[in-house]
Amino acid sequence: MSSTTTAPPQQQALGAPELRSPRMGDLAAALRLGAADFRKHPFYGLIFASFYILAGWVMVGVTMATGHSFWLVLAAIGFPLLGPFAAVGLYEVSRRLQAGLPVPASAVFGVIWQQRLRQLPSLCTMMVVIFMFWFFLGHMIFALFLGLTTMTNISTSYEVFFTLNGLSMLAFGSAVGGVFALLIYSISVIGLPLLLDREIDFITAMITSIGMVRQTPGVMLIWGALIAGLSFAAMLPGFLGLWIVLPLLGHASWHLYRLLLEPG
Repeated sequence: MSSTTTAPPQQQALGAPELRSPRMGDLAAALRLGAADFRKHPFYGLIFASFYILAGWVMVGVTMATGHSFWLVLAAIGFPLLGPFAAVGLYEVSRRLQAGLPVPASAVFGVIWQQRLRQLPSLCTMMVVIFMFWFFLGHMIFALFLGLTTMTNISTSYEVFFTLNGLSMLAFGSAVGGVFALLIYSISVIGLPLLLDREIDFITAMITSIGMVRQTPGVMLIWGALIAGLSFAAMLPGFLGLWIVLPLLGHASWHLYRLLLEPG
Protein backbone atom coordinates (compact mmCIF):
# COMPACT_ATOMS: atom_id res chain seq x y z
CA MET A 1 0.00 0.00 0.00
CA SER A 2 1.63 3.23 -1.07
CA SER A 3 1.31 6.54 0.67
CA THR A 4 1.52 10.01 -0.75
CA THR A 5 2.44 13.22 0.93
CA THR A 6 1.08 16.57 -0.04
CA ALA A 7 3.60 19.37 -0.12
CA PRO A 8 2.60 22.63 1.53
CA PRO A 9 1.41 25.34 -0.84
CA GLN A 10 4.55 27.37 -0.23
CA GLN A 11 8.03 26.14 0.65
CA GLN A 12 9.99 29.04 2.12
CA ALA A 13 13.72 29.19 1.55
CA LEU A 14 15.90 29.80 4.59
CA GLY A 15 17.85 32.92 5.49
CA ALA A 16 18.36 36.29 3.89
CA PRO A 17 18.72 36.24 0.09
CA GLU A 18 21.19 38.11 -2.08
CA LEU A 19 19.47 41.22 -3.40
CA ARG A 20 20.75 43.37 -6.21
CA SER A 21 20.57 47.16 -6.16
CA PRO A 22 17.31 48.62 -7.50
CA ARG A 23 17.20 50.82 -10.58
CA MET A 24 14.65 53.42 -11.60
CA GLY A 25 13.35 51.05 -14.26
CA ASP A 26 12.49 48.55 -11.54
CA LEU A 27 10.02 50.99 -10.01
CA ALA A 28 8.14 51.39 -13.28
CA ALA A 29 8.22 47.64 -13.87
CA ALA A 30 6.90 46.95 -10.36
CA LEU A 31 4.00 49.37 -10.85
CA ARG A 32 3.17 47.86 -14.22
CA LEU A 33 3.18 44.32 -12.84
CA GLY A 34 1.21 45.42 -9.78
CA ALA A 35 -1.47 47.01 -11.94
CA ALA A 36 -1.71 43.81 -13.99
CA ASP A 37 -2.24 41.71 -10.84
CA PHE A 38 -4.93 44.10 -9.60
CA ARG A 39 -6.76 43.83 -12.91
CA LYS A 40 -6.63 40.03 -12.82
CA HIS A 41 -7.95 39.72 -9.25
CA PRO A 42 -9.48 43.03 -8.10
CA PHE A 43 -11.63 41.33 -5.42
CA TYR A 44 -8.81 40.94 -2.91
CA GLY A 45 -7.50 44.45 -3.34
CA LEU A 46 -10.96 45.93 -2.88
CA ILE A 47 -11.57 43.85 0.25
CA PHE A 48 -8.31 44.84 1.92
CA ALA A 49 -8.70 48.47 0.91
CA SER A 50 -12.26 48.54 2.26
CA PHE A 51 -10.95 47.68 5.72
CA TYR A 52 -8.71 50.75 5.71
CA ILE A 53 -11.38 52.98 4.26
CA LEU A 54 -13.77 51.98 7.05
CA ALA A 55 -11.01 52.49 9.62
CA GLY A 56 -10.41 55.96 8.20
CA TRP A 57 -14.08 56.87 8.45
CA VAL A 58 -14.21 55.65 12.04
CA MET A 59 -11.07 57.62 12.85
CA VAL A 60 -12.52 60.83 11.43
CA GLY A 61 -15.88 60.23 13.15
CA VAL A 62 -14.32 59.72 16.56
CA THR A 63 -12.08 62.75 16.10
CA MET A 64 -14.94 65.01 15.14
CA ALA A 65 -17.19 63.66 17.88
CA THR A 66 -14.61 64.39 20.56
CA GLY A 67 -13.71 67.78 19.12
CA HIS A 68 -9.97 67.11 19.28
CA SER A 69 -9.16 67.75 15.65
CA PHE A 70 -5.44 67.83 16.35
CA TRP A 71 -5.49 64.05 16.66
CA LEU A 72 -6.88 63.84 13.14
CA VAL A 73 -3.76 65.62 11.86
CA LEU A 74 -1.50 63.10 13.60
CA ALA A 75 -3.62 60.20 12.41
CA ALA A 76 -3.59 61.51 8.84
CA ILE A 77 0.20 61.69 8.95
CA GLY A 78 0.63 58.21 10.38
CA PHE A 79 -2.28 56.43 8.70
CA PRO A 80 -0.46 55.56 5.44
CA LEU A 81 2.42 54.13 7.46
CA LEU A 82 0.18 51.28 8.61
CA GLY A 83 -0.81 50.33 5.06
CA PRO A 84 1.69 47.44 4.85
CA PHE A 85 -0.49 45.38 7.20
CA ALA A 86 -2.95 44.92 4.34
CA ALA A 87 -0.14 44.05 1.98
CA VAL A 88 0.38 40.48 3.21
CA GLY A 89 -2.69 39.18 1.40
CA LEU A 90 -1.82 41.16 -1.71
CA TYR A 91 1.70 39.76 -1.65
CA GLU A 92 0.25 36.25 -1.60
CA VAL A 93 -2.01 37.01 -4.56
CA SER A 94 0.95 38.28 -6.58
CA ARG A 95 3.14 35.39 -5.46
CA ARG A 96 0.61 32.84 -6.62
CA LEU A 97 0.01 34.61 -9.93
CA GLN A 98 3.74 34.79 -10.55
CA ALA A 99 4.08 31.07 -9.80
CA GLY A 100 1.16 30.18 -12.05
CA LEU A 101 -0.94 28.93 -9.14
CA PRO A 102 -4.69 29.39 -8.61
CA VAL A 103 -5.73 32.19 -6.27
CA PRO A 104 -8.61 30.87 -4.15
CA ALA A 105 -9.81 32.93 -1.21
CA SER A 106 -9.02 30.05 1.17
CA ALA A 107 -5.36 30.18 0.17
CA VAL A 108 -5.01 33.96 0.38
CA PHE A 109 -6.75 34.40 3.72
CA GLY A 110 -5.20 31.17 4.96
CA VAL A 111 -1.71 32.57 4.44
CA ILE A 112 -2.66 35.69 6.39
CA TRP A 113 -3.91 33.51 9.25
CA GLN A 114 -0.76 31.39 9.17
CA GLN A 115 1.42 34.45 9.72
CA ARG A 116 0.43 34.49 13.39
CA LEU A 117 2.79 31.54 13.87
CA ARG A 118 5.69 33.13 12.00
CA GLN A 119 7.85 36.23 12.35
CA LEU A 120 5.54 38.74 10.69
CA PRO A 121 3.63 39.68 13.88
CA SER A 122 6.91 40.62 15.54
CA LEU A 123 7.77 43.05 12.75
CA CYS A 124 4.23 44.43 12.77
CA THR A 125 4.45 44.94 16.54
CA MET A 126 7.68 46.88 16.09
CA MET A 127 5.97 49.10 13.53
CA VAL A 128 3.01 49.74 15.83
CA VAL A 129 5.30 50.63 18.73
CA ILE A 130 7.17 53.12 16.55
CA PHE A 131 3.91 54.59 15.29
CA MET A 132 2.44 54.92 18.78
CA PHE A 133 5.61 56.56 20.05
CA TRP A 134 5.35 59.09 17.22
CA PHE A 135 1.70 59.64 18.11
CA PHE A 136 2.66 60.34 21.73
CA LEU A 137 5.61 62.51 20.76
CA GLY A 138 3.42 64.49 18.36
CA HIS A 139 1.09 65.38 21.21
CA MET A 140 4.08 66.51 23.27
CA ILE A 141 5.30 68.71 20.41
CA PHE A 142 1.86 70.27 20.14
CA ALA A 143 1.80 70.97 23.88
CA LEU A 144 5.34 72.36 23.82
CA PHE A 145 4.65 74.93 21.12
CA LEU A 146 0.94 75.66 21.54
CA GLY A 147 0.07 74.40 25.01
CA LEU A 148 -0.24 77.90 26.50
CA THR A 149 -2.50 79.26 23.77
CA THR A 150 -6.25 79.53 24.18
CA MET A 151 -6.86 77.50 21.04
CA THR A 152 -7.51 73.79 21.50
CA ASN A 153 -9.42 72.92 18.34
CA ILE A 154 -7.73 73.53 15.01
CA SER A 155 -11.04 73.18 13.16
CA THR A 156 -12.06 76.63 14.50
CA SER A 157 -8.65 78.29 14.95
CA TYR A 158 -6.56 77.82 11.85
CA GLU A 159 -4.86 81.20 12.28
CA VAL A 160 -2.80 79.90 15.19
CA PHE A 161 -0.63 77.99 12.72
CA PHE A 162 0.47 81.27 11.14
CA THR A 163 1.98 82.49 14.40
CA LEU A 164 5.67 82.01 15.18
CA ASN A 165 4.89 79.13 17.54
CA GLY A 166 2.50 77.56 15.08
CA LEU A 167 4.96 77.65 12.20
CA SER A 168 7.73 76.36 14.46
CA MET A 169 5.53 73.48 15.57
CA LEU A 170 4.69 72.55 11.99
CA ALA A 171 8.34 72.63 10.94
CA PHE A 172 9.65 70.70 13.93
CA GLY A 173 6.76 68.22 13.94
CA SER A 174 7.14 67.56 10.21
CA ALA A 175 10.86 66.90 10.64
CA VAL A 176 10.26 64.47 13.51
CA GLY A 177 7.43 62.78 11.64
CA GLY A 178 9.66 62.41 8.61
CA VAL A 179 12.24 60.55 10.68
CA PHE A 180 9.61 58.14 12.03
CA ALA A 181 8.14 57.65 8.56
CA LEU A 182 11.58 56.88 7.15
CA LEU A 183 12.26 54.39 9.94
CA ILE A 184 9.00 52.49 9.41
CA TYR A 185 9.46 52.53 5.65
CA SER A 186 13.05 51.31 5.92
CA ILE A 187 12.24 48.27 8.03
CA SER A 188 9.15 47.28 6.05
CA VAL A 189 9.79 47.98 2.37
CA ILE A 190 11.83 44.79 1.95
CA GLY A 191 11.22 43.27 5.39
CA LEU A 192 7.51 42.51 4.88
CA PRO A 193 7.71 40.64 1.56
CA LEU A 194 10.90 38.95 2.76
CA LEU A 195 9.14 37.52 5.82
CA LEU A 196 6.33 36.15 3.67
CA ASP A 197 8.69 34.68 1.09
CA ARG A 198 11.35 33.09 3.33
CA GLU A 199 11.89 31.54 6.73
CA ILE A 200 13.86 34.28 8.44
CA ASP A 201 13.77 36.04 11.79
CA PHE A 202 12.28 39.53 11.85
CA ILE A 203 15.50 41.15 13.09
CA THR A 204 17.41 39.88 10.06
CA ALA A 205 14.55 40.98 7.80
CA MET A 206 14.67 44.47 9.30
CA ILE A 207 18.45 44.69 8.91
CA THR A 208 18.23 43.48 5.31
CA SER A 209 15.54 46.03 4.50
CA ILE A 210 17.38 48.91 6.17
CA GLY A 211 20.57 47.86 4.40
CA MET A 212 18.86 48.07 1.02
CA VAL A 213 17.65 51.61 1.75
CA ARG A 214 21.14 52.64 2.90
CA GLN A 215 22.77 50.97 -0.08
CA THR A 216 20.66 52.74 -2.70
CA PRO A 217 19.00 55.68 -0.93
CA GLY A 218 18.16 57.57 -4.10
CA VAL A 219 15.94 54.96 -5.75
CA MET A 220 14.49 53.65 -2.49
CA LEU A 221 13.59 57.13 -1.22
CA ILE A 222 11.92 57.91 -4.54
CA TRP A 223 9.89 54.73 -4.11
CA GLY A 224 9.01 55.76 -0.55
CA ALA A 225 8.03 59.26 -1.67
CA LEU A 226 5.84 57.75 -4.40
CA ILE A 227 4.12 55.51 -1.85
CA ALA A 228 3.57 58.41 0.55
CA GLY A 229 2.36 60.79 -2.15
CA LEU A 230 -0.11 58.36 -3.68
CA SER A 231 -1.37 57.32 -0.23
CA PHE A 232 -2.00 60.88 0.91
CA ALA A 233 -3.69 61.75 -2.39
CA ALA A 234 -5.88 58.65 -2.05
CA MET A 235 -7.08 59.80 1.36
CA LEU A 236 -8.26 63.21 0.19
CA PRO A 237 -11.55 62.09 -1.42
CA GLY A 238 -12.87 60.58 1.81
CA PHE A 239 -10.27 57.78 1.75
CA LEU A 240 -11.99 56.38 -1.34
CA GLY A 241 -8.83 56.60 -3.43
CA LEU A 242 -7.40 53.77 -1.33
CA TRP A 243 -9.59 51.38 -3.32
CA ILE A 244 -7.16 51.89 -6.20
CA VAL A 245 -3.91 53.00 -4.60
CA LEU A 246 -3.58 50.46 -1.80
CA PRO A 247 -3.97 47.34 -4.01
CA LEU A 248 -1.71 48.85 -6.67
CA LEU A 249 1.07 49.60 -4.19
CA GLY A 250 0.64 46.28 -2.39
CA HIS A 251 1.06 44.22 -5.54
CA ALA A 252 3.83 46.49 -6.82
CA SER A 253 5.79 46.20 -3.55
CA TRP A 254 5.90 42.42 -3.94
CA HIS A 255 7.11 42.69 -7.51
CA LEU A 256 9.81 45.19 -6.58
CA TYR A 257 11.11 42.71 -4.01
CA ARG A 258 11.05 39.88 -6.57
CA LEU A 259 12.81 42.01 -9.17
CA LEU A 260 15.62 42.64 -6.71
CA LEU A 261 15.71 38.97 -5.75
CA GLU A 262 16.03 37.61 -9.25
CA PRO A 263 19.25 38.64 -11.08
CA GLY A 264 18.68 40.58 -14.27
